[in-house]
Amino acid sequence: MEYTKDPRVDHYIDALPDWQQAICRQVRDLVHASDPDVEETIKRTVQPYFVLDGNICALLAAKDHVNVFMYDGGIVPDPHGIITAGHTNKTARTVAFHEGESVNEEALGEMFRAIISNNRAGGWRKLKGAE
Repeated sequence: MEYTKDPRVDHYIDALPDWQQAICRQVRDLVHASDPDVEETIKRTVQPYFVLDGNICALLAAKDHVNVFMYDGGIVPDPHGIITAGHTNKTARTVAFHEGESVNEEALGEMFRAIISNNRAGGWRKLKGAE
C-alpha cells in the first residue's frame, strides 16, 4: 500500500526495538488502509498521530509494550474486546500490544473506520453531545 509517510514518524519507529517496529508499522499500514485520506503527523514533540477530520489514533512505545490510543470518546463499539485500558476514559481508550502478541487487524480496522466515520460526522464530542 502506498501512502505519504511523515519522515518524523519513520524516525520514531526506526528507533524502536524490532518487535515494536513491526507492531507500529502494522498499525500504521492498517490505519492508512482504513481510509486513503488519513494523514500522519507528530504531536507532543515526538508522538506519531494519525488524523482525518480529527485524531484517529496515536502510537506510544513503552518499555514492554506499544500503546495505540484510540481517540473515540468511548463511543465506538468494541465487540472483539481489544480495548485494554481506558474503558471509562472520556477522550481516548488504549489497545496495548506486548512482544509476541498479534494485532487483530479485523477488529482494529473496524474501530479505525468507525472513528473516521465519526470524525467526518463532526467528531465524537459532537456525536456524544447529541445523545
